[in-house]
Amino acid sequence: MRIDILTLFPGMFEPVLRESMLRIAQEKGLVEFHLHDLRTFGEGTRRNVDDRPYGGGPGMVLMCGPVFDAVESIERESGPTRRILTSPQGRLLTQKVAEELAGLDRLLILCGHYEGYDERIPAGLNADEISVGDFVLTGGELAAMCIVDAATRLIPGVLGDEESSRRDCFSQGLLGWPQYTRPPLFRGMEAPELLRSGDHGKVAAWREEQARLRTALRRPDLLMKQGVVPPRDAR
Repeated sequence: MRIDILTLFPGMFEPVLRESMLRIAQEKGLVEFHLHDLRTFGEGTRRNVDDRPYGGGPGMVLMCGPVFDAVESIERESGPTRRILTSPQGRLLTQKVAEELAGLDRLLILCGHYEGYDERIPAGLNADEISVGDFVLTGGELAAMCIVDAATRLIPGVLGDEESSRRDCFSQGLLGWPQYTRPPLFRGMEAPELLRSGDHGKVAAWREEQARLRTALRRPDLLMKQGVVPPRDAR
């Protein structure tokens, strides 16, 4: 996979892309990241990329010209891409969306800023707007990092154990079950004896039960999406 990121702050990404699974994915040759500074395509001597909104109001709006020029320049090098705009108005980033993106060969992520984009940008680029939650960030860089990380770790071969991604929270529509490791007793808190019993069948059943119980208690909406009504005492 090749992922191009168009941003006003490319320096924010460099430390993140050098660490953890993102670094390993690059070392394995499974993904390439290319950072592009939007100001390179800005207008005039000051490389302007934004202007005041029509109709008045606070803040600035990203202009069409620099964004379209940048996207066209990137795609001349990389070929056609799946275009993504980070936006609080977009569809929510979920595990299903991450799985969808992980199956693509090319992604181009444009990081939003200021008061947002000129509306002709998502319309004219036929871009997929994605949100990481019902809150507003200073800019789209952190949202883009979430998208990159969530998708990259699902590329086959990135994780050491492919079973890990299949058992992730949300992959089966459930939260994860409680996890424990050594020591068995810590400050009066004991890890369940069943998990130390070696009975894999009972352990699997316990984990399934606990995942459903935890989901019912903490995220009943996930069960309801599956047509399952959480127990009354869990709501």
